[in-house]
Amino acid sequence: MKFQGVDYYCIDDLLSTEEKMTRKMTRDFMEDVIKPLVVDAFHSEQPVEMRKFAPQMGELGLIGPFIPREYGGPGSSYVAFGLISQEIERVDSSMRSFAAVSAGLVMFPIWQYGSEEQKMKWLPAMARGEKIGCFGLTEPNVGSDVSSLETVAAKKGNKWIINGAKQWISEASIADVAVVWAKTSQGVKGFLVERGTPGFEQKFMSKKGSMRAGDVGELILNDVTVAEDSMLPKSGGLKSPLSCLNMARYGISWGALGAAMDCYETALNYTGERKQFRAPIASFQLVQEKLVTMLIEITKGQLLSYQLGRLMDAGKAKPTQISMAKKNNVGVARMCARTARELLGANGVSLEYSPIRHMANIESVYTYEGTDDIHTLIIGQDITGISAFGGGR
Repeated sequence: MKFQGVDYYCIDDLLSTEEKMTRKMTRDFMEDVIKPLVVDAFHSEQPVEMRKFAPQMGELGLIGPFIPREYGGPGSSYVAFGLISQEIERVDSSMRSFAAVSAGLVMFPIWQYGSEEQKMKWLPAMARGEKIGCFGLTEPNVGSDVSSLETVAAKKGNKWIINGAKQWISEASIADVAVVWAKTSQGVKGFLVERGTPGFEQKFMSKKGSMRAGDVGELILNDVTVAEDSMLPKSGGLKSPLSCLNMARYGISWGALGAAMDCYETALNYTGERKQFRAPIASFQLVQEKLVTMLIEITKGQLLSYQLGRLMDAGKAKPTQISMAKKNNVGVARMCARTARELLGANGVSLEYSPIRHMANIESVYTYEGTDDIHTLIIGQDITGISAFGGGR
């Protein structure tokens, strides 16, 4: 039986008809087309072929849903973007990572900081799934401390020469273009580096215990020369890449709940069918306590993301509110995956069931786009007015 949703507080009543249709369309596509491929991809670490499926996602309006129609996007609400993220990650985190990176980390900076020529060249093609992008910020030696970027871009005549390396980059090996962030004499700037540019290497990283169904890799830039018009002209300072991260974090806040819902539903169904001591294990108090805790935390997370989505649509959301939703909801997903694994007993470690896969994937989600600790410090600074970054120095 297909997933019917987890909605203990009638949140569906708050959604528009269009938003519900978007969710159903996403759910049907993920269930019918992508879900059968994910387990095999996770087991073999041969990523789902997004080149093949991105055009189908584009046709459904699942890539960059908030991008305006004038640039090829559907112009949907941020709540719709959240629902799309939820349904995609309910199947697999790496699939949601593709959608969130495409929308929040590649299309968003081009839309916000690019020239009209850059927008028209890339956004419609990406929205159709014909072109794929990646976001080059994290480096081998630089993660949370973005101000310490080691990648540099030096101006030479009407060209820029970029040197550096980026690591843990979603869609690294297949991307047609990378949004690469580098230090310049003008501050931190974003550059569009196209596949095949001399000195630009795109590598797939294997031997991962998480996100195995998705493409994750590294970018090497060795005297990569790009034209002046490859720079995102409106980018400048750390606020530019951080604003992109906020968009991705917003999608994660919904997506993580999708993983949590799948774990909850799997555990609920399994405990209702699995019998021990001549009774379904769902009849035992300790099992019911675990199921109730999962449902309560999912419901709280749903209300958090729903209100955040409405604030996003009204242009009122603060980065600190996004941090709270990302921190809370990923924590919920982490707990639900672990609890579902427990409730399934020995079967919980089998890839025939989804919780162990979600459990592995969510460890990446817990770390990327700002670790749990970093979001704690972001919120802490907001409410106290005191920065605790760098040990309070």
